[in-house]
Amino acid sequence: MSLEMVMFDLDGTLLPMDMDEFTGGYFKMLAKKVEPYGYELDPLVKAIWHGTAAMVRNDGSCSNEEAFWKDFAGIYGDRVWKDKALFDEFYANEFNDARQFCGFNPKAAETVELIRACGLRIGLATNPLFPSVATQTRIRWAGLVSEDFEFITTYENISFCKPNPDYYREVLKRVGLNAENCLMVGNDVGEDMVAAGLGMKVFLLTDCLINKSGTDIEQYPHGGFDALKEYLKSEGMSDGR
Repeated sequence: MSLEMVMFDLDGTLLPMDMDEFTGGYFKMLAKKVEPYGYELDPLVKAIWHGTAAMVRNDGSCSNEEAFWKDFAGIYGDRVWKDKALFDEFYANEFNDARQFCGFNPKAAETVELIRACGLRIGLATNPLFPSVATQTRIRWAGLVSEDFEFITTYENISFCKPNPDYYREVLKRVGLNAENCLMVGNDVGEDMVAAGLGMKVFLLTDCLINKSGTDIEQYPHGGFDALKEYLKSEGMSDGR
């Protein structure tokens, strides 16, 4: 079956980063914002990771946003429902300064533009752990805009997380395509290459490779953006130039 859509991961794929450096840096920024309201750094970080785990465990019964804030309220109490606006304000404003913890690769936007020029559909299948406003900010850091993508998964609009295969099933259902018609491009073996189990084509971008289990990556098409372009050509994509 022919390729109709390319789905990209964001963090470490279109947007170069070391995840530990990024999360450590931006958590300190967030703590500075909310510390006057009773959220100290170390307990806050633990609570955020606890809430993240709740999103990863989400079984589809609620949005990831609801899963996180229910868990967060279980730690800090009902005051979080009032304070949520404070966190939203951070992601809409101060979070932009976390760009300092990321890199930049112009080939990311160039590759997206090339795929669009070929008439293929493009989606952003980033792990939906962030609110939409923070995801849109990170997209801009990568030299792109939200309009470059047909869909973007955020914690408001989806009820599963990677590496749960149901995340990819939900995405496929929303775009109305069979797995065989889609390519998933990502840098995390454990989270992105799981899409292959559903029948999706996959490409492992190795610039910021995450391979926690030490999986043999030779089983996947892999490399940098130049290698991705060659792979797309092998799948029949032509830029007409």
